[in-house]
Amino acid sequence: MALKILKTGVAGAGAMGLGIAQVLGQSGFEVVLFDVNAQQLDKAKAEITKNLEAAVSKNKMSAGERDKTLSQITFSTDINALKADFIIEAIVEKLEVKQELFTKLAAINSGETILATNTSSIPVTRIAHGIKNPERVVGMHFFNPAHIMKLVEVITGAETSGEVAETIKELTKALGKTPVMCKDSPGFIVNRVARNYYVESLKILEERIASIETIDALMESAGFKMGPFKLMDFVGNDINFAVTSSLFESFHGEAKFRPSRIQQQKVDAGHLGKKTGKGFYDYKNTP
Repeated sequence: MALKILKTGVAGAGAMGLGIAQVLGQSGFEVVLFDVNAQQLDKAKAEITKNLEAAVSKNKMSAGERDKTLSQITFSTDINALKADFIIEAIVEKLEVKQELFTKLAAINSGETILATNTSSIPVTRIAHGIKNPERVVGMHFFNPAHIMKLVEVITGAETSGEVAETIKELTKALGKTPVMCKDSPGFIVNRVARNYYVESLKILEERIASIETIDALMESAGFKMGPFKLMDFVGNDINFAVTSSLFESFHGEAKFRPSRIQQQKVDAGHLGKKTGKGFYDYKNTP
């Protein structure tokens, strides 16, 4: 790597954060997984352990490798524990919250610490604005579930240094992932393309052209592994709606990115998908 990375940190112990921490630990990096919520950290530890146990049962790793991975990860509610060569945030998709976090991290770390964002839609340049040493802020967008999905978007903001971008590219490879380099833009590559998969499906539902089940069945018959409504439930309707809203704002209200009233209603009702037991489908009796 262009820059040396030994100790790493992950801010946010939700589905994406815990997956990224697991991948870093499995790859031999020392990791601090930080979250302000102690209960969330307990859940993250349990989920990481569950993922590793599943890998052992499928003979994809040994019991020793499982134990070694767990020993690499430290769980903390103290932001001062996030002192590392590389830190990636996987927190709420809100610009001001990410900037506040990076400002705090910049204050307790050296000017050479790489600050990566797992944002799925907010331009990296906007996140880096006002942060000390903005050249070390870079996008590193994993996909859910992070410990399984191979693709990682590496996004260079207006001030991201070439050395930092190259380091993240090499780090991605070291994690066994496939890096795709892209320039800064709302939604980058995948989420910009994928919005139409979601938004157009929701428009078809709004216009009562076809049912949820029919739309999913048609898209799966065309070769997609998951229909759009199953996929929204898997990702989380709150997350999916937030990304669509972010792109709609970033593209100054362009109609093709208009968020759906149907999905907003799901979010308002707390029907977020698999994680809450109900979304576009009912999962309460699903094992």
